[in-house]
Amino acid sequence: MAGAHTRPLADLRRADEPHFGAKSANLGELSAAEIPVPPGFALSRDAYLVAAEDLGLEGRSAEEASRAIRAAPLSAALRAELDAGYEELVAAAGDPRPPVAVRSSAIGEDTEDATFAGQHETRLWVRGIESVDEAVRECWASLHGPEAVSYRAELASAAGAPAMGVAIQLMIDATVSGVMFTCNPVSGDPSTVAIEASWGLGLAVVAGEVTPDEYRVSKVTREVLSRRLGPKELEYVPGAGETGTARVEVSPERRRAECLDEEQLARLVDLARRVERHFGGHQDIEWAIARGSDEPGELFLLQSRPVTATPSRPKPTGAQRSAIDLVMGTFGASGGGERP
Repeated sequence: MAGAHTRPLADLRRADEPHFGAKSANLGELSAAEIPVPPGFALSRDAYLVAAEDLGLEGRSAEEASRAIRAAPLSAALRAELDAGYEELVAAAGDPRPPVAVRSSAIGEDTEDATFAGQHETRLWVRGIESVDEAVRECWASLHGPEAVSYRAELASAAGAPAMGVAIQLMIDATVSGVMFTCNPVSGDPSTVAIEASWGLGLAVVAGEVTPDEYRVSKVTREVLSRRLGPKELEYVPGAGETGTARVEVSPERRRAECLDEEQLARLVDLARRVERHFGGHQDIEWAIARGSDEPGELFLLQSRPVTATPSRPKPTGAQRSAIDLVMGTFGASGGGERP
């Protein structure tokens, strides 16, 4: 499936970043490297720009632009492309209404110079084409949110009008998920992989709602250098009616249990090394271990972007901070949603 404004994620490469955003382009790169990512497709920035022109957004305030985007349905032509992309995911999943993740992929985000962490919208467990249509418009509207507007102003590098692509992927029902960094982002140590993990979907970890299990693992020997178990009091699971997500308490037994075993840690480190080698630099990666798949415990990567908050050289640290706290705090991200 490829249309005027849509492309399969697997077909994208770095050169497509200016048209589809770094998030979508990076997912294509991961697919090209035969690293497991959920199948999906991408909307280009031009889809947004056409909609913005049709709505007459130029000259409107950010608040007015957000309201207009949320209120107006997609054009018939774009809706037809969205329908075609979703139908391919229907066929791939064998489900008439497969759940998908709809993620913003703004032009200029998730690059070496900018991250926009936590400032653009992501919708999880979206079912049905009408809900996908709405989620796409929510992603577009978040381009005009006050935090995103302020961050673009601080960068002083966003020449021209802002634009956003969108990535739409089959949803992974995660039993465990989290983030990992192909260096220690707190100390800058390049020989260490930093992994943070918790139960359920990754929303709780990236939004800072839970204290995850934390691991530091040697890239060279795969030895676990340190581990610190978090309380993991809550998790996100598929919502009632199989749409959206629900925030639920974790049982006392699972709170005390370790999320990852030695084999899973080793697999994560191996993937971290492959991703870093492919992109040629340190990466900040989101991952998930699927529940109830044909291969139990199948591991997927959900996104990868350059680490932008690493110290220039290793140095002693005072009070220990988690890797995700460092990245989110550096860029002033709110804890109100999943990272883009």
